[in-house]
Amino acid sequence: MPVPELAWTWLTAMVPLSPLLAFFSLGTVMFLHRAPSERWVARLVLGALWLSWGCAVATVFHWLSRPEAVRVIRLCPWFSSSDSSFDVTLQLDPLSATMWLLTSLLTLLIGRFSVSYLHREPGFARFFLLLSMFSSGMLLLVGGGSLDMLFVGWEWVGLASALLIGFFHERSAPLNAGLRAFGTYRLCDMGLLAGLVLLHHLTGTTEWSGAFSPHLSALPATALSLCLLLAAMGKSAQFPFSGWLPRAMEGPTPSSALFYGALSVHAGLYLLLRAAPLLEQAPVAKGALVVVGLLTAIHATVVWRVQTDVKSALAHGVLTQVGLMFVEVGLGLYTLALVHLVAHACLRCLQLLRAPSALRDVQARRAALRNTRAPSIVTAHSLLPTRFYRLALERFAVDVLFERWLVQPVLRLGHRLDGAERRWVGGLDSGASRPEVTPAPRPAESAPGSPTTGAA
Repeated sequence: MPVPELAWTWLTAMVPLSPLLAFFSLGTVMFLHRAPSERWVARLVLGALWLSWGCAVATVFHWLSRPEAVRVIRLCPWFSSSDSSFDVTLQLDPLSATMWLLTSLLTLLIGRFSVSYLHREPGFARFFLLLSMFSSGMLLLVGGGSLDMLFVGWEWVGLASALLIGFFHERSAPLNAGLRAFGTYRLCDMGLLAGLVLLHHLTGTTEWSGAFSPHLSALPATALSLCLLLAAMGKSAQFPFSGWLPRAMEGPTPSSALFYGALSVHAGLYLLLRAAPLLEQAPVAKGALVVVGLLTAIHATVVWRVQTDVKSALAHGVLTQVGLMFVEVGLGLYTLALVHLVAHACLRCLQLLRAPSALRDVQARRAALRNTRAPSIVTAHSLLPTRFYRLALERFAVDVLFERWLVQPVLRLGHRLDGAERRWVGGLDSGASRPEVTPAPRPAESAPGSPTTGAA
């Protein structure tokens, strides 16, 4: 490879690699020296985020100057088996270039905002550790050249998300919310793992350039699409897996803005946009996308109107818009869905960052418009029955039904499988030959009346 081309290859690799190096560097310092200064932490992480954004901009401009529409960068082999090999690859095309620029820029802005927002917070260094972890995972997710690389970034982002939801671990509510999100991720990520294995068996490759080839028949394409849809529903909190997103607002406001307003909540949509050639071969999956998106948008819109705090209201607003994006993908409007994604990510990020000041703004607006007539939507709400309002306030008991009909059966199945495994292992242990152990001789008992008994 010529030297200039090699330089551009490693410049591209530095986009996800620089925050990953910051993560390991900060983690090592925190492990050896428990209290690094805020200034040192901010300089390290923000320097890595600046470098990542600069490399992303330079890489995208270099790609735009070339005639090729899709550029695959092979960095190094990951591992190989007897009949296939797995390489660490990155891919530049209009979708990944847009997401790289959006991810690196928003992560940099949130990082700079967090320096002031979390000043003198006991978990300052831990927050920036998880921020750099999320940045590297998200950049790998949207820039990976194969479904294997997306899966690595997918799990990396999910772990960072759960840890930041439980950031304030002194209280039980953030911990429970983090466990709820992590459990939902694990349940729905089975779809991504099954799709990954199925894709290997069907096509022999998971690279975006050749994985979703048009020669797949309808049944395998539909099964693979439904597996990816399950994974996207969990990551993007679509109905009925949407209960974890409002609870995720227990984390710090900057992480809520970055994860659940801007980037992480759109990861499922990015997966569907990446799998657009596959969806074209599976009309049943596209119909399921439209149904799921519409159910999520309707449910979140109704519930949003009865929320009593701004972050929960914004969380349900996010669900509404992401549900509409799912509908757009199901209808084949992929460019519109990407534009919607970028605009919505920027808007919700700003709204969630301003969430602590929103209550004061509302009070000032109401004081200024005291004698103004209420909007017509308020009159329309007053015509609805009280029972409907109560159901919306309880979110139509979706979380209760989800736990009763899905979570609890899965837990019972897990307990039964665990019990069967224990009995099976116990049977194997009991049937195995064991060496005979000769018991140690017991000490001889003294006769009554002997001098050692102390009898008179």
